[in-house]
Amino acid sequence: MRTRRWAGSALALLLAAGAAGCGTGNEDEAGPGAGPVATSTASSSPAGAPDLGAGEEVARGLDVPWGLAFLPGGDALVAERDSGRILRVAAGGGAPQQVAEVAGVAAAGEGGLLGLAVSPEFATDDLVYAYFTAADDNRIVRFRLGGGAPEVVFSGIAKASFHNGGRIAFGPDGMLYVGTGDAGNTSSSQDPASPAGKILRLTPDGDPAPGNPTAGSPVYSLGHRNVQGLAWDADGRLFATEFGQNDVDEVNLIEPGRNYGWPEVEGEGDTAGGRYTNPLVTWSTREASPSGLAITAGTAYVAALRGERLWVVPLDGDRLGEPSAQLTDAYGRLRTVQVAPDGALWVTTSNTDGRGDVRDGDDRVLRFPAR
Repeated sequence: MRTRRWAGSALALLLAAGAAGCGTGNEDEAGPGAGPVATSTASSSPAGAPDLGAGEEVARGLDVPWGLAFLPGGDALVAERDSGRILRVAAGGGAPQQVAEVAGVAAAGEGGLLGLAVSPEFATDDLVYAYFTAADDNRIVRFRLGGGAPEVVFSGIAKASFHNGGRIAFGPDGMLYVGTGDAGNTSSSQDPASPAGKILRLTPDGDPAPGNPTAGSPVYSLGHRNVQGLAWDADGRLFATEFGQNDVDEVNLIEPGRNYGWPEVEGEGDTAGGRYTNPLVTWSTREASPSGLAITAGTAYVAALRGERLWVVPLDGDRLGEPSAQLTDAYGRLRTVQVAPDGALWVTTSNTDGRGDVRDGDDRVLRFPAR
């Protein structure tokens, strides 16, 4: 088993595959009501905008669903944060089938089995990537969906009860992008030698990608508090959602080498001399806690946890238009949103994570067809 480590010691990792103190004020730190082929990228789709009035349930009774990624045929893989299971959900619905289980997942607080990504070459390599919290760190493993030994491709990302990041996605360039959190150590976000509080850009093998801002470093951007959503628009631009602390949550346009300010700046702030980059959109933490992010038909869709709504934000060149709140209080906490190969928008709820009001059928996977 090969391992790419940033820091820390290697841990034993098993994966059984089958066919069958930190900051305060936001998201999971606050209780309910408190102050090429399809991959895991949420990229633009040639289909029309999703019909948010025509939602249908494709799966129910899940245990804190977190990661969501599509296979080329349209079926989805869903990660359960606390159980470590990976389920296959058919595009047409039906009971989810367990296809893998990541052993060694240390589920506590916001940690556990988090993001999923499907290899851009899945048709030939059968590889799935998973980001999860282990005993000593957060790490990324890949494995063949049909079975076989797992491979740790990157480890040594700081872990904590909160701010573990966890979103992974393949970009249009075929590289693996990773959103991490500061793990409660705010100074790490500004430390270029730490992978915490960053967006990383890796090769599929887990090496620092060619063309990164600093040769030999996996760091693509820094100054982040807790990155939760990654998505590209039709022009190949990367956008990311980020949890703020007490004041505002953010959507950022991510450019290589840019510093997004945390912990010196929350939201818009001192950009004198171009040191920090301001977000494009902000919300109060009560309205958002923006987790998943998807882009399709010229529009960004942001899943809100504490805000219990789906924010719909038109793209307008290098800017974002006026956000509108949809699905407000309809399904509770929304964790992940992704665009399916057929252009439909899939959304997962997160009401069983200990911070939501559990509703009948929770947690669920919802599908909103493209018009």
